[in-house]
Amino acid sequence: MNSKRFMPAFAAACAALTFAACGASNEEPAASGGNGADPAATEAAAELSGNLAGAGASSQEAAMQAWIAGFGEANPEATISYDPVGSGGGREQFIAKGTAFGGTDSHLKEEELTGAQERCGGPDNLIEIPVYISPIAIIYNLEGVDTLNLSPETLAKIFKQEIKTWDDAAIKADNPDATLPSERITVVNRSDESGTTENFTEYLAAVAADVWTDEVSGEWPIKGGEAASGTSGVVDAVKAGKGAIGYADASQAGELGKASVKVGEEFVAPTPEAAAKIVEASQETDDPGAHVFTYDLARDTTEAGTYPIVLVSYLMACTQYDDAAQGALVKGFVGYVVSPEGQQAAATNAGSAPISDAVRTKVQPAVDAIAAG
Repeated sequence: MNSKRFMPAFAAACAALTFAACGASNEEPAASGGNGADPAATEAAAELSGNLAGAGASSQEAAMQAWIAGFGEANPEATISYDPVGSGGGREQFIAKGTAFGGTDSHLKEEELTGAQERCGGPDNLIEIPVYISPIAIIYNLEGVDTLNLSPETLAKIFKQEIKTWDDAAIKADNPDATLPSERITVVNRSDESGTTENFTEYLAAVAADVWTDEVSGEWPIKGGEAASGTSGVVDAVKAGKGAIGYADASQAGELGKASVKVGEEFVAPTPEAAAKIVEASQETDDPGAHVFTYDLARDTTEAGTYPIVLVSYLMACTQYDDAAQGALVKGFVGYVVSPEGQQAAATNAGSAPISDAVRTKVQPAVDAIAAG
């Protein structure tokens, strides 16, 4: 790992998601293009047309709606589709050339990284940049309990299914002023391979290692709970189940309760501002590639006001495409995603934190490098 610091940032996640100038085709013909990251490029991008398909992290769904809609306003002849199949599916489809771009809540590792580099024609042709940062909320459905605090060990024991009722002494200790029912806890987890799961289990392993002894993985390791597909599936299952608890991107939690987690001596709520703070203390990985910007998060931070259960979602693309028109359309769309306008649109629609100018400066050369093969 090197010592480069990651400044406050923001990132990028039914069948195929369609919104505004949106469609489901996997064909990607397009016309001439430009880069949507600055005013001049935005004007040039207005001439873009054609179809572009992506797939990946379901956590990006709300942000992707905003990006597709905003890009579509400037490019009414362009059709962008995004299938929120989950991070694992997004990586798989991108590597297999099934999509022109992809979204993932955990960065490419080992064989996946090698496969993506080969798909793009070499290590320096792969683009992997952070476009979406959001808290993962611990969502719950518990009548009469509007505020819930959970310490790391208590949280780990709940999801390990060692704590089985809401009036357990450990939960009471975290919530001395709450009236907790004797209702049974129903744990809801993802059934599909998920970057959200990987980020959540990474947190549990870092802060409650004596309890959470399972391997960090995108596959949920504990049997016996209720499993649901995708972010929306987990949210719907928690909504439908009294006494249920789960984990999901905070942007899609809706009216469900969102627990605060203990960091140091205080309990911190899952806000975009608190989520961004952990990233300030995190370091860039040593993953190879001129346009690969991925990060190891400091999950065990005790910094005041920091919410450590977060996901950094990445956008995957190539600098080289066989079809010049497809390359132009990818360049225009990715440019819009990282632009101030695109980031603000996602922040408004998904409740995430826009990337800083420092991060935009760092990743912009990757966007500029996109061209025809």
